[in-house]
Amino acid sequence: MVSCQALEGEPLHSSFIMAKMAKAAEIGGAVAIRANGYEDIVAIKKDIVAIKKEVNLPVIGIVKRKYEGYVPYITPTMKEVEEVVSAGAEIIAVDGTRSIKPGGISTERFLKEIKNKYPEKIVMADISTFEEGIEATKMGFDLVSTTLSGYTDYSPDLDEPDYELIEKLAKAIKVPLIAEGRIWTPEQAVMALEKGAYAVVVGTAITRPHEITRRFVRCIRERRYQKEDASQWKCYSKN
Repeated sequence: MVSCQALEGEPLHSSFIMAKMAKAAEIGGAVAIRANGYEDIVAIKKDIVAIKKEVNLPVIGIVKRKYEGYVPYITPTMKEVEEVVSAGAEIIAVDGTRSIKPGGISTERFLKEIKNKYPEKIVMADISTFEEGIEATKMGFDLVSTTLSGYTDYSPDLDEPDYELIEKLAKAIKVPLIAEGRIWTPEQAVMALEKGAYAVVVGTAITRPHEITRRFVRCIRERRYQKEDASQWKCYSKN
């Protein structure tokens, strides 16, 4: 699965461009698209190209929106959930961490509100730790994703996919586990699947050229100061 996202202020921020990114991903063999925002998924105006108009793939929909005083920003309230649903996304991805959502709502209560209003929708929990993954399944989430590993102040800050988390959760939960986060190479994607992930989501490494370029530049600069045999050297620079 490929995440096609570009935030405001980034060079590729455009529903038209994200739709073309999604089409390229579909041609390349992607089986689903993760997309951010109503406009990117379906477009506000009929004459604007958007992901749902360009590809025939299921969409994992999110809306990234920050609320002052609260940590969660991935589909953090019912307002964003309603936007995702109205856009036609087949899967709703939300912050599934222990962090309290805007309005003082817990993840468990938030999921109940979603399921009460949209009982037919598949809801995915973006989590950051093993404990959160276990709790997400107990709450009733349909899917669990490792999206936020490394993005909470209590999860490990790694230079590679959180293989340990993937392996532990894959063995412990019965719902499908989606591996996402810091997957930069096909080899890492395969490793995540071998660790037990049901599927993988790759984003930055495919659809964010400014970050891909930045990684190349950092690795080149880092290598200039290394003395080891180049054939054995690996770049550990973060994206």
